[in-house]
Amino acid sequence: MPPGDGSKTRILVVGSGWRFLSGISYYTCRLSNALSERFEVGTILMRRLLPARLYPGRARVGHSLADLRYDDGVRVFDGIDWWGVPSLARAVAFLREFQPDVLVLQWWTGAVLHSYLVLCLAARSLGIRVVVEFHEVQDTAELRHRWAAKYVRSCIRPLLRRTDGVIVHSRFDRAALAAAYELGDVPAEVALHGPFDHHEPAVRRAGGDGVCRLLFFGTIRPYKGLEDLVEAFAALGPGYHLTVVGETWEGWTLPGEMIAGSPVRDRIAFVNRYVADAEVNEYFAAADVVVLPYRRSSASGPLHIAMSHGLPVVLTAVGGLVEAAEAYSGAVFVQAGAPGELGAAIERAAGLAGRRHADPSSWDRTVAAYDRLLSRIKVRGSGQDSASVTSSYQTEPLLSPDLR
Repeated sequence: MPPGDGSKTRILVVGSGWRFLSGISYYTCRLSNALSERFEVGTILMRRLLPARLYPGRARVGHSLADLRYDDGVRVFDGIDWWGVPSLARAVAFLREFQPDVLVLQWWTGAVLHSYLVLCLAARSLGIRVVVEFHEVQDTAELRHRWAAKYVRSCIRPLLRRTDGVIVHSRFDRAALAAAYELGDVPAEVALHGPFDHHEPAVRRAGGDGVCRLLFFGTIRPYKGLEDLVEAFAALGPGYHLTVVGETWEGWTLPGEMIAGSPVRDRIAFVNRYVADAEVNEYFAAADVVVLPYRRSSASGPLHIAMSHGLPVVLTAVGGLVEAAEAYSGAVFVQAGAPGELGAAIERAAGLAGRRHADPSSWDRTVAAYDRLLSRIKVRGSGQDSASVTSSYQTEPLLSPDLR
């Protein structure tokens, strides 16, 4: 693609591809599509993150599970492989051809660090600004391995020294990032997570008489707190049913074992796999309340899917979740790691079921945060009045009536 006519800032986003599917794959696509409403956008996908045998979801690597697609106006290079040859050289060639004003690196795992260093060095040699968007400081599974944690802490510093600006999803994350790394006067902007409203609409399914249908959705990992929910659910009466949908990661089988041995096993449905997009809406359409009892979290894709459905959500007041959902009328916050309090919060949330709550999140707001940051780091063409920009990526107006 030849350079544009100069009327639009050119942004090259780098993030997770579809082969190793995760929430960051969806986020990279939604961000790129949203930015393309305002800027000229290209995307480089991290195609093969690491040897498949090391990936928790190894059985589904390469399977076609996502329906989301990049807009026609976004040019996509798919992609970079962890071993680098020849994909990394081709990615650098794509960067040189696209000639962006700014390179945006999505950060969520140390597996991409060596590739990001190469892209960053190539960009800086061409006078291109570099922005890193942090989804968390470091993946929790990587933190459990001393060598992985040490590798990231050591090798991310050369990347951050060459970074012109950072994007985070909450004030909590901004403080955590500042505590972990000395960023000095590097500009930072908070861009709240945009809505995950891209699944095909599903008709709400009526439940059984007087039964409140609870849903836990997402990968099953030690920090997700699913064991707290299973314990709390056992103390709830027969008027509740629980569906757990998620793939087990990090060998965290305790929740599954607790489900198998639960005295109310007959009221728990356990779908222990990563479900395709075609199934996602069916589970949310069948739910009255979503429960996300995380022990820690920077952001949550399942939270944004739940808010896009307008469902009541019980979630713990940890990390960036408070800022993500504090304006959502269907949110019920609870202390983490407290099954008794979780059960009481579920009962409160059941009283919010039956009406649709307006999703306050917006990709327009995300794009506006990027525009502010680009203006601060003096990227050409930025700093226009973002409030005048409208986007098709916010399907619910910010002040819409209660309703996904």
